[in-house]
Amino acid sequence: MSLVDWSHEALAPLGLRRKEAKILFLGLDNAGKTTLLHILKDERLVQHQPTQFPTSVELRVGKIEFRAFDLGGRQIARRIWPDYYAKVDAVIYVVDACDKERFAESKRELDALLSDEALAKVPFLVLGNKIDIPHAASEDELLYHLGLTDFTTGKGKVNLADQTVRPLEVFMCSVVRKMGYGEGFEWMSQYIK
Repeated sequence: MSLVDWSHEALAPLGLRRKEAKILFLGLDNAGKTTLLHILKDERLVQHQPTQFPTSVELRVGKIEFRAFDLGGRQIARRIWPDYYAKVDAVIYVVDACDKERFAESKRELDALLSDEALAKVPFLVLGNKIDIPHAASEDELLYHLGLTDFTTGKGKVNLADQTVRPLEVFMCSVVRKMGYGEGFEWMSQYIK
C-alpha cells in the first residue's frame, strides 16, 4: 500500500470530506513535527532544518482537506502558539521519546496547552516519536513523565456524547519508519466532526 493510499485510508475516517479542518502540529524542537508533515504531504523523508517560521500546509487526499500548521518548537517559537488556537479541530503534540532529558520541558508545554481555555474541547493526539531508536521510552514511561497516566481516554471506540472526558491519547510511533501514527490519526478522527 502506498503512502497516498495509506493516508487516504487513515484520514478518510476523519470526516473531513467537504470540510477544511485546522490541525496544529506542536511539540519541542527536534521532535519530528516537520518530518511527519512532509511525509504526509510529499511521501518523502528528507532532513529538515529546524522550523524558523510558522508554516501551513494544505493536505488533500481524495476529497479530504485539512490545513496543518507547524509552528516550530524552539522556545521563542512557542510564544506564538496561542495566536493559532482559534477554531482548531485537533492538536497533534509530538514528543521525542529518546530525549528523556527534555521530558520535563515537554510536560510543562503540554500542561500549558491542556490548561488553556481556548483548547478546552480540542482533541489532543500525543505522538511519542522515534521508537525505532533502541533507548526510546516505552509508552508507560512516556505517560508517567508527561503526567498522563490517568488522563488518557482509551484507544478504542469512544462515547462522543460524554462531554466530561477530554479527548486525549498517546500513541508511540516512528515517523521515519512510517509506523504508529496512522493508528493515532484513526483515534483522533472519532473526535473531528
